[in-house]
Amino acid sequence: MTRHSRLALALAAATMTVGLGSAPAAAGDGIYSQDQSRTDQGDARREMRAGNQLSLREIERRILPQMRGSEYLGPSYDSTARAYRLKFIKDGRVTYIDVDARTGRIINRSN
Repeated sequence: MTRHSRLALALAAATMTVGLGSAPAAAGDGIYSQDQSRTDQGDARREMRAGNQLSLREIERRILPQMRGSEYLGPSYDSTARAYRLKFIKDGRVTYIDVDARTGRIINRSN
């Protein structure tokens, strides 16, 4: 791994650690509080148990194979949009995949 790649990976990991769960999935770059993140996680669990949406594991099972060669950095959930944002890094570039939690369909991809 090159020095540039290690630096980019460390920066992305630090960003993910600081902002885990704070980036809305289908909205702009707003910031949620830690309490909002916990509420979103609870909402996701309730909706999944009620059969209204797919589990995170099922969504990851569908999406991760499409991102071969990228490192998966983790998810965040937006209860308002009922969408997951999956974060990946490849060659120093971060990619976000927004997925409809009800259908498992990709609704947005941003680099």
